[in-house]
Amino acid sequence: MKIKRDFYLTQLIDRKHNRMIKIVSGIRRCGKSYLLSELFTQHLLDEGVDRHHIIHIDLDTRDNLEYRNPDACNQYVKSLIKDDNMYYLLLDEVQLMEDFVSVLNGFLHIKNLDVYVTGSNSKFLSSDIVTEFRGRGDEIRVYPLSFAEIYPIYDNNWEKAWGDYTVYGGIPLVFTYQKEEDKVKYLKNLFKETYLKDIIERNRIKSTEELEELLNILASNIGSLVNPQKLTATFKSVKKVDLSAPTIKQYLDYLQDAFFVNKVLRYNIKGKKYINTPFKCYFTDIGLRNTSLYFRQIEETHIMENIIYNELQIRGYNVDVGEVNIGGNRMTEVDFVANLGNKRYYIQSALTMPTVEKIMQEKKSLLGIRDGFKKIIITKENILRAYQDEDGITIMSLKEFLLNKNSLDI
Repeated sequence: MKIKRDFYLTQLIDRKHNRMIKIVSGIRRCGKSYLLSELFTQHLLDEGVDRHHIIHIDLDTRDNLEYRNPDACNQYVKSLIKDDNMYYLLLDEVQLMEDFVSVLNGFLHIKNLDVYVTGSNSKFLSSDIVTEFRGRGDEIRVYPLSFAEIYPIYDNNWEKAWGDYTVYGGIPLVFTYQKEEDKVKYLKNLFKETYLKDIIERNRIKSTEELEELLNILASNIGSLVNPQKLTATFKSVKKVDLSAPTIKQYLDYLQDAFFVNKVLRYNIKGKKYINTPFKCYFTDIGLRNTSLYFRQIEETHIMENIIYNELQIRGYNVDVGEVNIGGNRMTEVDFVANLGNKRYYIQSALTMPTVEKIMQEKKSLLGIRDGFKKIIITKENILRAYQDEDGITIMSLKEFLLNKNSLDI
C-alpha cells in the first residue's frame, strides 16, 4: 500500500536549492522518514539525480549511532561529496545529535549540498535554535494521515472510512493491518514503547503514573476547558497525589513538545485579547487519544471536534477557541477561530442538528459576532452541498469539509 503525500512532497520540491535547511517536523511515526527516504528520494531519482548523490542518515537506528557524534557526522558527509554536482543530505531525527546546530550551519557553507532534516521534538525548533540558524531554517510540519489521504484506501466508502478514522486515527502503519485486533495491538505498543517512553526518558520524568493519568484526563475531556490549578485539586481528592500546578503545566509542555497534544488558547473576539487560562487540548492523532483510554469513550461528538481542529492545522491555519459576549456578562464559545493571513473563519462543530432548538443553539455564538468574517457550522448530517442560511451562516457537511481542501471558501 502506497499513500501519496503530495501536499508535503510539493512543499519539499518547492524548497529545493533555496540555501536553507529544510526542517521536516512532526510527531514520531507520522511519516516524516517515508516522505524523505521514499517519496522525495524517488522524486530526485526521477529528476535524474545520481543515487550516490543522495545521502540518507537515520540517527534513530543502531547502525548509525556513531553519527550522533557531530564530528563523526560532519566528516562522514563531507567524505561522500566527490564532485561539484548537487548532493542531497537527508538526516533523520536530527535532535539525537549533540550540537547539531553548528554541524548544520557548517553544511550551509557547502554550495553543492542541499540539506533536509527531520525532528520529532519541538524543542529543537525553539526560538533560540532558530536564531542560531540565522534565519536559514525552513520548517515543514507533517501530520498523521488526514481523512482525505485515507479515504481512497476504503474505495471512497464514507461510512467505513469515517468509522475507522474515528477509532484508529491516521498513523500510517495502522493501515498496513487488516484485523481490528492487530491495529489495536500496534497502537497500544506504539503508545507505550515509543511515545510515552520517549517523553519519559527525554524529560527524566519519575512520576510516570501521574503523566499517564494526566493524559487520561485530557483524553476524556476533549473540547473541555483545562485548568492546571483545578487539575491539582482533582489529583489530590481523587488520586490522593500531590501534583502541583507548575508540574502539571510542565507535563503539558512535554506533551506539546512531543507534538502529542496541542494547547489551544481562548480568544475574546470583542476585546481582541487572549486568555491564557483555562485553555483546551486536542490530540494530534485521534487513534493515540483512544489508545490512552484503552479504546473506551469513543464519543463521536468530541472526536469530530478534534478531527476538525487537526484538519485546520494541516491546512496551515492558526486556530483559537473563540469567546463571545452575548449580552451583559453572559459569555459563550465559538469552537474555532481559524486565521490565515487576512482570512478568518468562525467555525462550529455540530454532529447533528435534528431540531430547530439545536440549530439555534449552534448559531447562538456565531450570531453574537458582529464583524464581516465568514461563519460556518460543520455537521455530519447529509448535506449535498454547502449553503448559506437566512442569517448569513454557511452550513456545510463534514464530508465536504474534509474532502475539499478549499471548502472554507465555498
